[in-house]
Amino acid sequence: MSKLPVVSGKELVNALEKVGFVVVRQKGSHVSLQKITSEGTYRTVVPLHTKLAKGTLLDILHQTGLSKEELIDLL
Repeated sequence: MSKLPVVSGKELVNALEKVGFVVVRQKGSHVSLQKITSEGTYRTVVPLHTKLAKGTLLDILHQTGLSKEELIDLL
């Protein structure tokens, strides 16, 4: 199991856009992203902080259906 990298909210938004997520809206320092597939709709909210907490990052990965390894490859 690989370690989670320390990423900013902006870096995570860019990585999620590479796999088809679209920015739906932004309110303050939080960005809402969405991806519609044949399996369903994935939605998440990414805070634009300089460093995302591990728990927040893991929760976003769970909501998007991505694994740690897939995230590392996207960064």
